[in-house]
Amino acid sequence: MTGRDGALTAAMIRMVDTLVVDYDPVELTQELVDTSVELLPIDAAGLLLADRNGELQVFASTSEETRLLELLQVESAAGPCLQAYRTGEQVLIGDLGEGMQRWPAFAERAGLEGFRGVCALPLRLRDDRLGALNLFTTRVGVLGQDDVRIGQTLADFATIGILHARILADSMVVNDQLGIALNTRVVIEQAKGMLAERAHLDMDSSFQLLRKYARDTNQRMADVSRGLVERSDQLEVILNHRLRK
Repeated sequence: MTGRDGALTAAMIRMVDTLVVDYDPVELTQELVDTSVELLPIDAAGLLLADRNGELQVFASTSEETRLLELLQVESAAGPCLQAYRTGEQVLIGDLGEGMQRWPAFAERAGLEGFRGVCALPLRLRDDRLGALNLFTTRVGVLGQDDVRIGQTLADFATIGILHARILADSMVVNDQLGIALNTRVVIEQAKGMLAERAHLDMDSSFQLLRKYARDTNQRMADVSRGLVERSDQLEVILNHRLRK
């Protein structure tokens, strides 16, 4: 087993842990994008997941820049991630300059953020398409076949996890969970903004602080974020926790 194969196995185990007790789409998808950056020669990742109406929503990202890029794709209804979702096929663009004609708004914004290449991988199993995973690089021609294979493996694993949850539970229940997860993302964004303003942090650092506090205190990030939005005194608790670490 190579070093990266061992890391991939460890990553799979971590992703399994997000499905063992309470299925949480937010934690599963965030683990997917974080693991992608950890294992692959990429600089950022984002994920779009379809809601019960088949409309794509931003579920996870590794940075504020990638979250906004994913939002741009949804709002403009154009981009590699949407193409991967609609067709169920991988979209590999080694040089985003080549994508200017296909997705001018996306390619221009990605270039402004310093990204030069992108790979969009579908979350799909047979006829089921759930969303897509976007992998960004700041250099052209970075991802090779082995990298794409590993990225697709991670995406497939997340797909199987979500579909497995649908089998174990009533599909409407899981659909409701995805709807709740969308609302949770809104609350997390609010909590990020509150922390960023109070602690003079950028949005990425604010998110990492929220996530670390949740893990250190054995809580779900959604619950921590909701508590922060509803109770301003939680700000001091989280900030004091950071100072103690």
